[in-house]
Amino acid sequence: MALLEVDNLRRSFGGLTAVNGVSFKVARGHIKAIIGPNGAGKTTVFNLVSGLLPPDAGSLRYDGRTITGLKPYRIARLGISRTFQTPSLFMQMTVLENVMVGRHARTRRGIWASALRLPGQPREERAIRAAALERLQYVGLADVADWPVSALSFGRRRMTELARALATDPQLLMLDEPASGLNTKETEDLAALICRIRDGGVTLLLVEHDMSLVMDISDDILVLNYGTTLAEGPPSIVRNDPRVVEVYLGGQIDRAAR
Repeated sequence: MALLEVDNLRRSFGGLTAVNGVSFKVARGHIKAIIGPNGAGKTTVFNLVSGLLPPDAGSLRYDGRTITGLKPYRIARLGISRTFQTPSLFMQMTVLENVMVGRHARTRRGIWASALRLPGQPREERAIRAAALERLQYVGLADVADWPVSALSFGRRRMTELARALATDPQLLMLDEPASGLNTKETEDLAALICRIRDGGVTLLLVEHDMSLVMDISDDILVLNYGTTLAEGPPSIVRNDPRVVEVYLGGQIDRAAR
């Protein structure tokens, strides 16, 4: 059964059509990757699904419910969380505090109640802190929980943002180029972590340029080119599609296939 259904999605910016009639489904419990050359419309699709942009046409259904045009905070509360190409973090706050911000989306009182110290908030704040520490332990950052984010390496900043996204307890986790800027060891660790997240019951949708990572972990792949669907299917089919090989000039796809 599909957790996310995207139907005939369209979005233009002035005279440029960034996404043109894209449709796909994300099966519950799967890892689906969206790939394509720069400018293919991948991040625009992410922004449409997460509510950062409204579509010009088309529809979005999540867990059987229409979410087209909903605000990002409402989509997040329904169980969709995401990361960004460049980690979007509060740089002078600690790693733990950044993850706690994400956890506030799952609390009854919210972040403003915490700031105002309303009655009952200290107990809830302790629960938020414990949940955030648990997510940091999960991604391997418990030892730097009290560090300011500005002191972290780029790879650890990515993991902090991932921990913050996990703190919202998503059913659908969207990762925008999670391996960008990571070295080989960090990418291998990321692949194992993504699979562990999936095995824990979270469905994943990712945009990624690292074809080896995509081919290794994905259950299904959507290929975009100039805002339209070029190919879709399991890695074994997509990497042998002549149209996909042509778009990538044969290079990355061929290496990932071996």
